Amino acid sequence: MLINPRLSGSRIGFVLLGMCALAPSAYASTDGHTANLFLWIALLLIAAKISSLIVERIQQPAVLGELLIGVLLGNLGLFGIHHFEVLKTDEVLAFLAQLGVVLLLFKSGLETNIETMSKVGMRAFLVACVGVIVPFGLAYFIAPLILPNLSQNTYLFLGATLTATSVGITSRVFKDLGKLNTPEAQIVLGAAVIDDVLGLIILAVISAIVTTGTVSAGEIAWITLKAGLFLVGAIVIGQWAAGYIGNKFSKLHAGESMKFTLVICFGLVFAYLAYLVGLAPIVGAFAAGLVLDKVQFEEFDDAAVYGDIEKALVNADTGLKQQVENVLEKHRHHHIESLIDPLGHFVIPLFFVLTGMQVNLQSFTNLPIVMIALAITALAFISKLAAGLAAGKVNKWIVGWGMAPRGEVGLIFAMTGKGLGVVNDDMFAVIVIMITLTTLLTPLVLGHLLRKAA
Repeated sequence: MLINPRLSGSRIGFVLLGMCALAPSAYASTDGHTANLFLWIALLLIAAKISSLIVERIQQPAVLGELLIGVLLGNLGLFGIHHFEVLKTDEVLAFLAQLGVVLLLFKSGLETNIETMSKVGMRAFLVACVGVIVPFGLAYFIAPLILPNLSQNTYLFLGATLTATSVGITSRVFKDLGKLNTPEAQIVLGAAVIDDVLGLIILAVISAIVTTGTVSAGEIAWITLKAGLFLVGAIVIGQWAAGYIGNKFSKLHAGESMKFTLVICFGLVFAYLAYLVGLAPIVGAFAAGLVLDKVQFEEFDDAAVYGDIEKALVNADTGLKQQVENVLEKHRHHHIESLIDPLGHFVIPLFFVLTGMQVNLQSFTNLPIVMIALAITALAFISKLAAGLAAGKVNKWIVGWGMAPRGEVGLIFAMTGKGLGVVNDDMFAVIVIMITLTTLLTPLVLGHLLRKAA
């Protein structure tokens, strides 16, 4: 291994200090921007790996370490170290981070079986509905008692923010602990995707109310219809399209490079189509993963298997039977996931590190704001834990906590409200603290519950 998981705390600190010394203080010129980015990415990946190893030593999900190292690097400016500030607004890194979360949801879809998810479909739908209605209702009716004298539009946006669920963070926790195929994980993943759809519909409606002052029932129905048609069409048409495309392209070339290209393009196209209908790209990526889990591009696997068998027969000897068995075993375990894993190891950690870097610890220095934020955070946790009660005969605590992180989704909602002028600086700070606490505490608690249930 390049990194020893038994590194002492002092040595790890030394490594991180060395990273700060290597980090360029600024982009000196346009010509040097690309070269500096190479170094930045390398440093972030090393930091993510070291931090994930540290938290794994104390039996916590690796994603928690990646989030925490992001918080640390993003707030080094408080100690006079400003090297990492440029990363927060870098467009290239932001793109790689978004590619990371799209790929993460794509991989989660690949590892989720449609038949298995259909068995928990109604429970996932109920969990999602409760996970939207309860947070929105608590924010709209109780928040005015905590934060009086604000506009109705502000309370609406706060309610929308509390409905969000960061499926990327929850999915990563389940994956890190090998629990992605449990009934609880299937319910959470299905509910989180539905939650995102419902939340984005609410966001679109509220944004229209703020902008135009009103929104018609027809507009709400059209937004909802588009979302529903996309999800159904993605699964039904996507299964046929994947098989057809796989069959045609396998005749051109049956190698791994062609299979990798088609798989990645399939996920990215679905992410784009989701964006076109007003949904988050991660919803489309997850749907694409569900489709390919069923299809698996069998034509590529079959063509590759027979090609390798023919090669083995050319050099036939007394070990022919063993050669054929080895070839079949090789392809039996060669799934789509193994093709895209290397790309995932590159971009997925960047998403979580950069998410952590958006946390501003200075928000925690204003005591009145912190106290209000803690009250809102309590509402945020309680409302999602209530959603777990609709999960049926499974571990309701795991489902409830799995729905709790707001992460990047909640931040998008808050930024939209700030851009429309209905979320002021104090309210934004409250929301950021709530998002920070739900994002950082959830992997810790969820990891504990999953190990306890094992």
